[in-house]
Amino acid sequence: MGGRQLASKWLKTEALLTDPEVAPYIPQTKGLNKENLYGMLESYGFVVVKPIVGGGGYGVIKITRSGGGYSITHSFKTGRYGSFDAMYQALLRTKVKRKYLIQQGVHLASIQGRPIDYRVKYVKSGDRWEFRAMVGRLARQGLFVTNLCKGGRLLSCREGLRRSLPHISSAAKKSEMRHLTRKCTAILESHFPGIGSLGFDYGLDRNGKIWIFEVNTRPQ
Repeated sequence: MGGRQLASKWLKTEALLTDPEVAPYIPQTKGLNKENLYGMLESYGFVVVKPIVGGGGYGVIKITRSGGGYSITHSFKTGRYGSFDAMYQALLRTKVKRKYLIQQGVHLASIQGRPIDYRVKYVKSGDRWEFRAMVGRLARQGLFVTNLCKGGRLLSCREGLRRSLPHISSAAKKSEMRHLTRKCTAILESHFPGIGSLGFDYGLDRNGKIWIFEVNTRPQ
């Protein structure tokens, strides 16, 4: 696997936020602390907490505020808590000793109740970048992460778009994803010269808006 590897999600997110065209595609992201978590749950109703370094869906925790209570979902297990403080204490026990970030929760478009997201693989060959794959990843029933190592299912990007958002042009969304991929790659290359292989994780919400969840510099 040639090219530079950049593990920190935070550095990549910061670089992409410098571009006014790309910034609106990035869910709000903050470092994990009590104040940030409280504020983001007030704003978005649910958030995803994930390690700043790491991939494959490991260590990803979903936190939801509903009614007067809170819940934490990690893998298949969900715990419910009556107060923010009780939930936060439980979160500190659940997560491993790493730095985490909080990302705005996005209600993904789904197929029969299973959320779907997309992985786009973009690789440098000589001095040109080329698309190697664009696939939809359907989450396993009952899971909120779609990573294949967690039992998700692959389908073509077009089929995923058509089945999850039947009222929206799948060709237009595919071309928007391609444009975003090229644009983000140019930004990342200018900040981190030497990268040669990128994996973009995109999600489309129920209105068809594209969100950039993550860019992996070592795509699996």
